[in-house]
Amino acid sequence: MSCCKQPSKKIHRQMTIEEILNMFPHKSQRLAQEITQAGLHCVGCQAATWETLEAGMLGHGMPEASIIKLVDRLNALLEEKTDPSTITITPKAAEKFIEYLTEEKKQGWGLRFAEELAGCNGYEYTLDLAEKATNEDHVFESCGINIFVNKALVPRLIGSQIDYVNGLQGSGFKISNPNARSSCGCGTSHNY
Repeated sequence: MSCCKQPSKKIHRQMTIEEILNMFPHKSQRLAQEITQAGLHCVGCQAATWETLEAGMLGHGMPEASIIKLVDRLNALLEEKTDPSTITITPKAAEKFIEYLTEEKKQGWGLRFAEELAGCNGYEYTLDLAEKATNEDHVFESCGINIFVNKALVPRLIGSQIDYVNGLQGSGFKISNPNARSSCGCGTSHNY
């Protein structure tokens, strides 16, 4: 290890949910989903964003092994690499998107990826169907899916990964964006 190499940031059991989401805003949506899957709900539950992972898990009667498993899953998610020069969709997300296109009888359409002013922290991601690109779009291709992004948004969205997660509290598409610098307490909105 080089004397100048910075230690990598890791999630530990004594971190609050809010700290985790603020420290890793580029992965906040996926981290929030994992935390929720583990039984810690930001809204409408005793587990508040200012509680530590450990306090929240123990407060819900979960065993030590569950705390360790959650911390390991969160750190594994942080280690996932993305390509900073493009916008990608995971194979699982591509499969779900193609299923949706088939249900809607819109095979061959692409995915419009954007963001809008919303939420408590500035912006929320939007995903929609698009038959074709416009003159204002940059087209990315990943897993056989065309992803249309307005050229003006590319600098903020480049490097993003679109994933699909299944969960007890809801399933859906989740975004990891390396350009996001802050996130709200429940991981649904972000800012730069």
